[in-house]
Amino acid sequence: MTLYDLLEENIKKDPKLVFLVRENITFEDFPKYIKARAATLAKEGIKAGDVVGLLSHNLPQFVYTLFAIWYLGGKVLLLDTNLTSIEYENMTTLTDCKFVVAEKSFFYKTKNFKFIDIETEDKDSGEDIKRYKVKDDDIATLSFTSGSTGTPKIVPLTHKNLVSCSESLESLSIFLRHGEVMYAFLPLYHVFGFAVGFLAPMHFGMGILLQSTINPNAILQDFATYKPQVIPAVPKLFEIFRKKIIDGVKAKKKWWLVSFIMKHQKGLRMIGLGKLVDKVLGQINSVFGGRVRCMVAGGAATKPEVENFYNKLGVAFVQGYGMTETVGPICCSKPLKKRVPFAFGAPLGQCCCEIRNADENGIGMLWVKGDQVFGGYLNNDEANKECFDKNGFFCTGDLVSIDKNGEYHFAGRKKQVIVLDSGKNVYPDELEGLFIEIPGVKNVAVFEHEVKGKTVAYGVFSVDPDMTLEKLGAEIAEKNKKVASYKWVTHFAMTTDDLPVTSTQKVKHHVVRKYLMDGKYIEKGL
Repeated sequence: MTLYDLLEENIKKDPKLVFLVRENITFEDFPKYIKARAATLAKEGIKAGDVVGLLSHNLPQFVYTLFAIWYLGGKVLLLDTNLTSIEYENMTTLTDCKFVVAEKSFFYKTKNFKFIDIETEDKDSGEDIKRYKVKDDDIATLSFTSGSTGTPKIVPLTHKNLVSCSESLESLSIFLRHGEVMYAFLPLYHVFGFAVGFLAPMHFGMGILLQSTINPNAILQDFATYKPQVIPAVPKLFEIFRKKIIDGVKAKKKWWLVSFIMKHQKGLRMIGLGKLVDKVLGQINSVFGGRVRCMVAGGAATKPEVENFYNKLGVAFVQGYGMTETVGPICCSKPLKKRVPFAFGAPLGQCCCEIRNADENGIGMLWVKGDQVFGGYLNNDEANKECFDKNGFFCTGDLVSIDKNGEYHFAGRKKQVIVLDSGKNVYPDELEGLFIEIPGVKNVAVFEHEVKGKTVAYGVFSVDPDMTLEKLGAEIAEKNKKVASYKWVTHFAMTTDDLPVTSTQKVKHHVVRKYLMDGKYIEKGL
């Protein structure tokens, strides 16, 4: 089965169901937009087998352009809207992408590919264009997973991978229901937003409420107007909503009452005060429109106090774990029973997980296998040999343990991937590859660090004796321009000593971080 087959199943099952909620486009009418867009793309020269970039926020055109590319037999290169032109040039070159459908604000002069305005008017109905019959093992999307400079890893996902991910979510059917509204403000170019905000609605037959901004006021207005039942977000946003609610209640001097009811609601119901509990909690829930039943968190770990807050409001809070290589969520938590804090859940669907080489605390490397797990990085035999075993299991590079409930816990990253508060990943090896080019820098270590309560990518530089903090800062700022702003190293330290390394000359990041905290290095901020 392909994604287009999945769409046709929804059309047969419930043709009048609204698919794109804000635009009021039903499943039955949706193919008209796909065919018209396919006609526009075909006139631009796009044909079966082509790699076509998609560079846009969550516009309705994003969704039917996605399908139009598949309709023509193409492959979609999902591009992050936060990157630089240098990164887009690298990505399109490495994937042989000759067309990029984008918002006009992203256009720039290039000889590598042709820009096509995603908001262009489709004048041809496309009824005479025959749909290309893609197979389930054909590539549907391409994504970059570890940066775009140096030696990036390109993840090709097939239609089978994507459909299998949607089917694996069936175990969440108690939370995700046919005909309800999924709030899709997480970017669809990111695997978490793509899986939860797009694939889940495709599987369950849900409406998608697209939002292209993360402006809290616009989001809260959407909640009031459309009253979505399912809201996915990165943990940081759930923290912001929680704080906004608490601050609002405190301003009315009613937090003592609300916190008491949330804490003792079970006992209050037992003595006949259930209506009071429902009234108070209902007023708080109205912030989200009053109908929200499920919140889905991913991209980073959620603080226990945040998860507990929403659970006490009567909202199921689901924590997911996944990677681009697994089409997002391969494990999800089970909020129906008491959970151990920071558990990210058990395997979904037919996915199989194994912990290998566990230590005395039960912490070991997580290996996964299943139809939604990709088949290997594009044109990267060396990486594929390292991360796949002979039985087809994929090494995630993450260290985990498992609790008595059968749920996994994150314990660390083999390759020191930095997860920012926003849920975005920053890969140290990409940044280190940039900074090592700075004249006078002997070695560099980039790692996750907390500065004034905020998680940042922090750099420690080993330099020649004549290097100054001011000169190094200027060089770092210049190198930062080559990558997206969220990856920038704005806090760093300098030393003329050699950084501690292993016998194979790899920097010991954990030791460098300890030395930093011990005050061994001169610190500076840009």
